[in-house]
Parts: sequence; C-alpha cells; structure tokens
Amino acid sequence: PRTDEELSHQAEMAVDAAKKAMQAANKSASDIDVVIVSCAYTERAYPAVAIEVQAELGIQGFAFDMLVACSAATFGMHRAYEMLAAGTAKTVLVINPELVSPQVNYTDRDSHFIFGDVATAVILENAETATSEHQYQVLSTKAVTQFSNNIRSNFSYLNHATDLAPYAADMLFHQEGRKVFKEVCPMAADHIETHLQKHALTPADVKKWFLHQANINMNTLICKKLLGRMADQNEAPIVLDEYANAASAGSVIAFNLHHATMESGDYSILCSFGAGYSIGSLVLQKV
Repeated sequence: PRTDEELSHQAEMAVDAAKKAMQAANKSASDIDVVIVSCAYTERAYPAVAIEVQAELGIQGFAFDMLVACSAATFGMHRAYEMLAAGTAKTVLVINPELVSPQVNYTDRDSHFIFGDVATAVILENAETATSEHQYQVLSTKAVTQFSNNIRSNFSYLNHATDLAPYAADMLFHQEGRKVFKEVCPMAADHIETHLQKHALTPADVKKWFLHQANINMNTLICKKLLGRMADQNEAPIVLDEYANAASAGSVIAFNLHHATMESGDYSILCSFGAGYSIGSLVLQKV
C-alpha cells in the first residue's frame, strides 16, 4: 500500500511510459494539452489516475480515465484523433498502464498464466507540429462493441455492500475461452476488412498487422482469414512470448518493437479486441 501523498503504482507505470513517448516525439509538458489514461482496470475510482499523471508531468489542460478492457488503447487513440479533428486539442498523450495481475485468479488453470503488467504511451498530434523520426498518419479509426459475458471481471466497490467474499472466483477475471475464440475471430476479421475497404485497400496492401496480443492462435486465424494464407512474424509480430497478454497495451508493444522497418507510404493496421465484446482499429500510413 502507498499513502495518498505518494505516487500511485499505476501512475508510476504511466509516467515512466509517458516520458519515453514524449522524448521520442520531441515533446515537452508545455506541448501537451490532454492526457488520457486508457486501460482495462484503474486502481481506484477517483481522483482519476490520468489527473495524477498530468500533475506529475506538469501538463496543463485536462485529463481523464477510460475503461474499455483490452480495446482501451485503440479506443483512447480514437478519442485523441477526434479531439485533433475537432480542434479541441493540439497534442494528446494516450497512456495504457495495464496493471492486471491483481485481478488474476491464480487457482484458475485456464487463465492464471495469461497476463503481464506493462505500460505503453503514444503521442497523437497534428501533422504540422510533428517532428519525430518515425511518423504515421492516422487515415481513420473504427470501433464496434457487442455485449457478451464470455469475458468478465465483477470486482467493484459494490462488493463491499454484499455478503459475497470480495475475492471469490467469479469476482476476478474469468472467461469462456473457446466461445471467445469462436466468436471474436470472425468478428475481428470482418471489422478489419471493412475498415480497409473504406480506403479502397485490401489485406494484401497492408505491410504490417499490429494485432491484439491475447492468443497466438487467434492472430494466426484472423490473418489467415484476411490474407488467405499464414502471415509470418515480420507481417504480424507476436510479442506474447516476452510480455504475455498485456491487455490493451499488447498491440502497441508490437507496434513499438516492429514498426521501424516500414517505409514511407507503407500501410499498417493497429487493432485490439477484448471484453465487451469491443474491437478498435486504426489504419496507419508511414509518412
């Protein structure tokens, strides 16, 4: 436990990732006017972790938290993209501090080994102010949600008002893995193909697929549905072996580690999918 006067665990993770992103984008605190902390869980209801991070970094403007399970990173980037398009922000810092291991039921053989804790951060800004070495234009965003109980976590402040054990198995992360696989894979493939069609692109036009890192078989099947063949590691990077399932941060980790080989004009797609069901994607083009 930390006192109220100490930086929270999740804010500490977020600040570390944010500083690295700001350095890579050549941005100081004065350049940023919005901070979004978007992740699967926040460690408290309020004050927002995003506002704590904003204060620690010395950023003006405003900040808020978002919870969209494993699609939180892409959904957070959606909000940033829309703010830039609307002119309500000039530079947005989107952070995904995924502190998920406390919600793992370590007696559940189907899920106890899945998750890792990690934080990622991304800077989105208007093209005229971008000065970083690697720049990507967001051509568009696409999101969809469909209610499902197949991935669920019930722990909340309401547990205190019941007679249930607060850490009973069904209060922690649990899922119907086979149902998730069967239902989400075709949903994600259709989502991506439809998004690409908006730009008159086909899966063959995509240089790299930065997909959610939950299950290697899901990514393999989705790519096979889209490409009509198996995708190799260069096309659809997998980072599960090193980072495990890092919730919404997984696709961003894949992007961070494997984007540098892309050339000007190349297309890629960043896509995450998770509880909800929720799917979010961004079509990107290397500047």
